[in-house]
Amino acid sequence: MAIIPQSWAGVVSFLVFLLFAFPADALPKKKGQASTASTATTATGGGAAAAAGGITTATDGSTILDKTVTINGLSIRYKISGPAASFTAASGVTGGVATANSTGTAGLNVLLHGDGGQSFFDFPNQALQNNLMGVVVLAPNKDLFWGGGSGLDRTDGVAHAAAVNSLIQTQLSQDVAFDPGNVFFTGVSGGSLLLSGFFMPAFGATYKTGVALNCGGLTPQVDVVDPANLATMKMHFQSTQDELALLQPAIPLAITAYEKIATDAGLTASQVGALQTVDNTPNGGGHCAFDNKDFVSGVQLMSTNFANIMGANASGEVTGIGNVLKTVVGNEQVPFTSAT
Repeated sequence: MAIIPQSWAGVVSFLVFLLFAFPADALPKKKGQASTASTATTATGGGAAAAAGGITTATDGSTILDKTVTINGLSIRYKISGPAASFTAASGVTGGVATANSTGTAGLNVLLHGDGGQSFFDFPNQALQNNLMGVVVLAPNKDLFWGGGSGLDRTDGVAHAAAVNSLIQTQLSQDVAFDPGNVFFTGVSGGSLLLSGFFMPAFGATYKTGVALNCGGLTPQVDVVDPANLATMKMHFQSTQDELALLQPAIPLAITAYEKIATDAGLTASQVGALQTVDNTPNGGGHCAFDNKDFVSGVQLMSTNFANIMGANASGEVTGIGNVLKTVVGNEQVPFTSAT
């Protein structure tokens, strides 16, 4: 048996600690930094070990359809969670009776995961909430980076944003009946970069609903289409005080940029504050650890409280944080105490 010297044992122990301390999409990564974190299959929605395709059961008893299609030359894997009867007969879901391209009574909450894909496999928004069925979409590249590239430089942002829009506009209605006028969005880390940097400026005005940007934000990287309608969209920026150093300058710039879009569209300060909100109260857990514990449970906390943040009668109350719906006006420069 080989004996590891004491100095090497310390190195090995440290590496093991790092492996378990940081989840798969704990930060916007540089290109090539693929995650090795384990995401085992569960009985409630599956994990990374689950092959694409199949039908499982969500945490609230809803049905989850896992499917892959080609959109604009990109392989797009996605999951939809909703009542069985809402799925189309062609979807393969037992009990699916809806007609393709028909309008349903429930809307959608479309979540884009962070770098590495953890939140796609966890599917934190799988439970029906605020009359929204959950949808998660997997980034179409080997590193599972929304927008491709690395860090804040998302070189494939335009193509990825267009694919997500096409998925919603042309594909999802083949699988499930939903209300196209009630489609909301959630971003996590790198997914928030894709949404704020590319999707919202290009396509946000089409939906005019709301987006929750968790632990990430970019100024618009493309021309803003129909800024007057985009300005009416509800936006919430959520971060932590010990956010990634990479994101600490980017998030305030994103807040300021979207606030300017609204004010340039003629909205008053009170109108802006009712639509655009920000919070970074959590401190001590690091990137996306909104519960001051870890990435996965922090993201789940925000997903569980989605209705309290984005609903028509949102209270703003999030367990363990308090009221997160603080106006962006005067709070653009969110305070950061340290970096992770």
